[in-house]
Amino acid sequence: MVLLRPPLLRLHREQLWQRLGKVASVAALVSAVLLLGAAGAGVSSFLSPEQQRQPPAILLLGGSLETCRRDRHLDPTRVGRQALLQLERPEVSAPQLERSEADTLAFEDRWIARVDVEAFGAEVHALGQRLLRQEQEAGQAHLEHLQRIVRGSDCLAFLGLSTMWLAPNPLTVLALGFWAHTRFTMVGHHSLHGGHNRIDPTRRYHSSRFGSRSLQRRVQDWFDWFLPEAWGVEHDLHHFKLSEDDDPDVVENVARTWQGTTKKWVMTFLTLIIWKWGYIAPQTFKEMKVREFQKAGKPLPEGFNRRAPMTLLEAFRMEGRNVFSSWEMLSQVLLPYLILHFVVLPLPLVLVDPSLNMLWNAEWNLLFADMLSNFLLFACVATNHCGSDMYRFRRGCKPWSPTFYLRAVCASTNFQHGGEISNFLHGWTNHQIEHHCWPHLSMLSLSRGQQELKEICQRHGVPYVQEPVWVRLGKTIDIMLERAKMRWFPEAWEREADLIPER
Repeated sequence: MVLLRPPLLRLHREQLWQRLGKVASVAALVSAVLLLGAAGAGVSSFLSPEQQRQPPAILLLGGSLETCRRDRHLDPTRVGRQALLQLERPEVSAPQLERSEADTLAFEDRWIARVDVEAFGAEVHALGQRLLRQEQEAGQAHLEHLQRIVRGSDCLAFLGLSTMWLAPNPLTVLALGFWAHTRFTMVGHHSLHGGHNRIDPTRRYHSSRFGSRSLQRRVQDWFDWFLPEAWGVEHDLHHFKLSEDDDPDVVENVARTWQGTTKKWVMTFLTLIIWKWGYIAPQTFKEMKVREFQKAGKPLPEGFNRRAPMTLLEAFRMEGRNVFSSWEMLSQVLLPYLILHFVVLPLPLVLVDPSLNMLWNAEWNLLFADMLSNFLLFACVATNHCGSDMYRFRRGCKPWSPTFYLRAVCASTNFQHGGEISNFLHGWTNHQIEHHCWPHLSMLSLSRGQQELKEICQRHGVPYVQEPVWVRLGKTIDIMLERAKMRWFPEAWEREADLIPER
């Protein structure tokens, strides 16, 4: 006897699974809606008023919308890009949403529409003032901290100089390289900012005296490829023109002058090992000379573009059209360091070893250490304001205004913190966000204010970028090779009251 099969069983197996899949999808969708509804209704009694306003999809991730924006490891696509875009909009009717100005912002810029810049700036300024008062009241602790930094740098100098006669070796190269690095980033850098003015009764590290305008003080305080006073002029411009076209330290502007893929790769590599004498020395000297022209009321030479990066090569190319002559730069800036550091310093070894083996060992160690110090400086300084997640700006802003503080945060990045030794090896550049908010504070004050500033940024939804130095170096190289571009801050969302009027 032939059994009649039910109609459902007569279906082809694939058709059966397709129908079951559709039924399951509808059931899952209905269940998800009911689950989110229950989460909003049943769990609300356990949530704070702020959490009750958060979308259920975000709450299920264990955070808030601000957390989702802040944590870069949380990929918005996991929650649904369109869902997040919708959730970020204010609670208004559909016609208003279509006309919302916030919708014109790119997804990664949506945080800008939600920030109360004035309130954010007020909090950051108040924290800086409190840190300043604490620094004035407890100056001895800050002085002792500076002295530990100087002793650490001096120990590296002793280790490197006492072993430089040996055959080229990592110990000597590392010691000499980090000696130059720590002397630059912590001692010289913060001294010329005035970060030690209030804590040093001897005035040895006072900004008005440190390395000031004599070869003796330059050798004694901060002996490197550039003039300390020229670096001070250039670096002040960097701080108060941060990531504008007038900022002399925008790596993207330097890399833009390199034409061709091969040249970009070659120049990127060279920049990592000749950054100080190939760019910083001529660029800082240029800015100092421009300042002298301005003070004297003299017009700049015809054809001279102050915004154009001044590399060592450009300094020779622009002979006669520059604010300084090539011989002036060589005699005042480069040759004193070249002769005293690479010739005079190892020369006594000739008396010990007339065969010159020790002398040549020292020369190689000094050369490798110089390349290392250039690399360390670029990796720890140039990367602080470069990357596809860093902002640039078209107009200047008033110092210490709310916009000034906002730019200090969203155009800067910190490296990871790991205690005193990590801070020392980073040259305290892992506090770059705090430093750009309060450049006049000591290193210890920056450390003490770091966590609180980070919390302020989290409350206001301002991105506080903090990543390992190697990650930031990779992002900077991407910019140099034009594999990525920096972001331009939307000019329409600038706080007009804080901007400097255009001329």
